[in-house]
Amino acid sequence: MIPYLPDLAERPVPRYTSYPTAAQFGSGVGAVEQRAALIRIAPGTAVSLYLHIPYCRQICWYCGCNTGAVRDEMTREGRLSAYVQALHAEIETVAPLMRGRVTGIQFGGGSPNSMPAAALCGIITDLWQQFDVAADAEIGVELDPRGLDGGYIASLAAVGVNRLSLGVQTLAPHVQAAINRIQPLGMIADAVRAARANGIAGINFDLMYGLPLQTNADLADTIAKALTLAPDRVAVFGYAHMPAMIARQRMIADAELPDAETRFTQSALAHAAFTEGGYVAIGFDHFARPDDPMAIAAAAGTLHRNFQGYATHPGEATIGLGATAISQFDDLIVQNDKHVAGWRNTVLAGGLAGVRGVARTADDRARGRIIERLLCDGFVDVGDDYPPAIEALRSYADAGLIRLEAGAVRLMPGGWPYARLIAAAFDAHFDGARHSKAI
Repeated sequence: MIPYLPDLAERPVPRYTSYPTAAQFGSGVGAVEQRAALIRIAPGTAVSLYLHIPYCRQICWYCGCNTGAVRDEMTREGRLSAYVQALHAEIETVAPLMRGRVTGIQFGGGSPNSMPAAALCGIITDLWQQFDVAADAEIGVELDPRGLDGGYIASLAAVGVNRLSLGVQTLAPHVQAAINRIQPLGMIADAVRAARANGIAGINFDLMYGLPLQTNADLADTIAKALTLAPDRVAVFGYAHMPAMIARQRMIADAELPDAETRFTQSALAHAAFTEGGYVAIGFDHFARPDDPMAIAAAAGTLHRNFQGYATHPGEATIGLGATAISQFDDLIVQNDKHVAGWRNTVLAGGLAGVRGVARTADDRARGRIIERLLCDGFVDVGDDYPPAIEALRSYADAGLIRLEAGAVRLMPGGWPYARLIAAAFDAHFDGARHSKAI
């Protein structure tokens, strides 16, 4: 049994895709530090690239990403053409500075397939030409199944894309209507078939719980249908309702949202359904088939976290390209200008677009490793170095969520839903604000 502890489930806490988190970013870090960090990467050092495409054909009400709609064809063509031009310019500036070997590439957004296939494939080709990309690099693209066809997927496969992440979210029609995202099961199935027919071996699904009008039965039905398509990885995210900060979420009425206990039940339901379906649990909200590289990395203790969540290609750095993209180095985190016009003007002039971030101290790096291992492995040994954190965790031990073993912290099965709260004991910056609920 996974215990529902309402006082804990409703506490705000970071997702810890970095440490320090974005809440600690400031203007004291920018392009100068970004350039120095890029230059410090030694030749051949493993790195990954993240490219942000901040456009969608249609905006979903739940979305908290930095994206905008480009429905009108003329507007779409102009905006995307200008963005692609600037992205090529940024690649040309960054590639000569960064001499590492690229072992992983990820496109996110927004919806990368908001742009024509030729444009997206042209960017991927440019990456192959400008960077030292490993022949076996994982190249993944997040895709909106709406408007996606087999020809588009075939074009991606031809330039080396070997993993697709499909935004499924929910397959309940009334919930889809409530979040402004209509996509029948057949649309998802067609995309999966096209990917596999073109040799793309890795298929990821993103699902959500806690959506407006969503019942436990709705979620169970969505999971059952998703399992028939046998995705290799699945992420099941809780909807974070923050309408005061995200204007589009004001289209979702508070009264339509599941209550806290129902959200918890839905998260536990998803965990049970996927593990019983033969998937390995990665943390509490990610799942992978046993032969998937993510499950293999989790078993080997080599799993990592970055701004895309769990990752199998840690490298020494993640280099962000595009408006609002974040680069993460051992001693620095820096974010590009989130305003497309500002970012574009900077990169077209040959500059780097970093405008905010945080320098990581030795203490930050040590705490970050502790938090990462706890969230990836469910176990971390800190010895005698963090007595206040260990003391703060005694209440979790008393509740049976963790076991304290002479300076080591081990998550118990019932503790995984509260893992981020437990990790927060090692966060020297956490103030309890500006974050979504733990569950």
